[in-house]
Amino acid sequence: MITQNMILHCGAGFIDRSQLDRITTPEATSTWTPIPHGRLVDEVKSALTSETIEVTEEAHSTTKDGNNYFGLLQVSNKSKQEDFAYVVGLRNSHNKRFPAGLVVGARVFVCDNLSFSGEIYMERKHTVNILRDLKGLTCKAVGFLAARWMDQEKRIDAYRNYKVSDIKANDLAIKAFQARAITVLQIPQVVAAWEYPTHEEFKDRTAWSWFNAVTECLKETSVMVLPARTQALHGLLDHQVGLLDNLAASAAEVNSGNWQGEN
Repeated sequence: MITQNMILHCGAGFIDRSQLDRITTPEATSTWTPIPHGRLVDEVKSALTSETIEVTEEAHSTTKDGNNYFGLLQVSNKSKQEDFAYVVGLRNSHNKRFPAGLVVGARVFVCDNLSFSGEIYMERKHTVNILRDLKGLTCKAVGFLAARWMDQEKRIDAYRNYKVSDIKANDLAIKAFQARAITVLQIPQVVAAWEYPTHEEFKDRTAWSWFNAVTECLKETSVMVLPARTQALHGLLDHQVGLLDNLAASAAEVNSGNWQGEN
């Protein structure tokens, strides 16, 4: 369930999408323009639809006073890849606690202690022109998601087509430790997961099977360090299978761009 990816505390709780529209949005001031939580969700869904990306599962939450919103949308582009999905994380506030934001990743982290991380990131302060800028910024982020999806499909195809022997698998485990993708204590766990895969589709002796052996062992890793370890893991395998460096170009462009919009 997608709700397992959202950690809630400090009085936050899950609510239905319809309940968002019943939360009162404070009046704007000359320097601050809050937006309805439901408006943010609707803008993101509209942008996803325009890119033929479908929301397959969603979860929404707010703090008890309704001021702080956090949401997750699991999405699919109906591609041939059935064993990975992207998640869109959303947040918004009615009390100036943080900007409206959107984050995209294979796994994202959204919770009410302000942690908010993923591969593609956008946020916009609640200043006077936020409603004017919101649609354009959201469409831009979703456009990069569509590009990343094509990159991810190429990556997984390359992993699946790269054969890995038992000797190579053990060598990759050491290299994964050196790249800080796993800890020294996880090396034997990775080897065991490779030798005895828990899913039938991961029994092929390929880089994709080895990748899934590692991610199986990373399931209990702290969400605060998991993105860096997954990135290191992809870097190791992308180099191993001969992928070009431009697989990460779209994410790099997003992270280096101006995502604050106009004031």
